[in-house]
Amino acid sequence: MKATKSSTAGSGASLCDSLNQVLADSYALMALTHLAHWNVEGPGFFALHTAFQTQYEELFLAVDEIAERIRALGAYAVGGLSVLAETARMKEFGAPLAQEDYVRALVAANQKLVQDAGRARDLAGAANDPESQDLMIGRITLHQKTIWMLKSFLK
Repeated sequence: MKATKSSTAGSGASLCDSLNQVLADSYALMALTHLAHWNVEGPGFFALHTAFQTQYEELFLAVDEIAERIRALGAYAVGGLSVLAETARMKEFGAPLAQEDYVRALVAANQKLVQDAGRARDLAGAANDPESQDLMIGRITLHQKTIWMLKSFLK
């Protein structure tokens, strides 16, 4: 992963790499959610359009918080669209899609983020960094709720 030079050694560098993974995932998910917001159609339009907006706006705030945590740890946050996309390795989608396909794709993207945030949480615990651990627990909790809500739409 690029741009993660850290003044910390060992687990600190791994933690910053893992936080950068969550940063890239969050940025990619924000872009995908925004794309779905713009292009969703169908009987669930109003509910999904509003839900997607709430989600991408929350993600916009989250990426700043995650990046600032990385900087507080003495590392550099990844950036640039190609670097973020390469780091995130999220499955992208285009438009148009059926509203259920947008939702399924966003469920998968949120699940990847939860998995990567779980790794960062565990590394933060091992590095005795409760602040980073708390940040990741909050992210995991929010994305698990988002997954539940998106899956509920599909029932």
